[in-house]
Amino acid sequence: MDNQAEVSEFLRTRRARITPEQAGIIGGGRRRVPGLRRDEVAMLAGMSVDYFAKMERGHLAGVSAEVLDALARALQLDEAETEHLLDLARGAAPAPIRRRTRATDSNTVRPSLQRFLDTVTGTPTWVRNRQMDIIATNPLARALFAPLFDSPSGRGNNARFTFFDPAARAFYPDWEAGASSIVATLRSDAGRSPHDKELTGLIGELVTRSDDFRIRWATHDVRYHRTGTKRIHHPEVGDLEFAYEAFDLPDSPGWSMYACTAAVGSPTEERLSILGSLAASSPAATSALPRSGDQD
Repeated sequence: MDNQAEVSEFLRTRRARITPEQAGIIGGGRRRVPGLRRDEVAMLAGMSVDYFAKMERGHLAGVSAEVLDALARALQLDEAETEHLLDLARGAAPAPIRRRTRATDSNTVRPSLQRFLDTVTGTPTWVRNRQMDIIATNPLARALFAPLFDSPSGRGNNARFTFFDPAARAFYPDWEAGASSIVATLRSDAGRSPHDKELTGLIGELVTRSDDFRIRWATHDVRYHRTGTKRIHHPEVGDLEFAYEAFDLPDSPGWSMYACTAAVGSPTEERLSILGSLAASSPAATSALPRSGDQD
């Protein structure tokens, strides 16, 4: 992806969403276009208009952390957006010389990690990479996401399943919010890893094939996917509602582990127990999860 274009569109969209009133500017008046003017952002950030205009054209190379922090405050960026701005600035810097490392299979799951997942019972737990491939699960998560794994469009990739398979709208009752969250997460990951060819290829495929993705991608929203509520309509057991938590796996850059818990005594807890019994009677081989790049 073109770093300068990414920077330009991100800053432009952040500037356009803030009203003069939100920025504490009195007498903003009526405007032909929404948001703050460049001179107002420059004033709020304590820089010249020409300097901000240069930044908004996509030139972040050499910009200090202090200036970026001031700009983030002026644009009222949240934590995820501020980190995304810093990622874009790092992407604009000359690439450092990297020490060569032994090539490894990016989707190879350590036996110890799989053993840990298998010991977790009663809680769907899984691992995904930044390309949204679910690369390891415990038996309960494999049963929970069976429609995703069995989908010819998804094949274990949540982004492809969400945007390419019509069944995803029934599986995810909050499809609209979930789709926006996926796009915002991919945007964050793309800023952090601009040279990840697999991630870039996935985004290109989604932009080309899905209007729903393309419209959301153009907003340049970014988001952390750390904790929240997930609702699923499972074809075997019906409606489920979970609280989820996400954990980064430092020894596997780009991998995150997710766990979903149900409230004690809730219908979801009961239905999850039923799903666990179904999974136990017909166990899936978690070591042979389908990959989004596998051929049918």
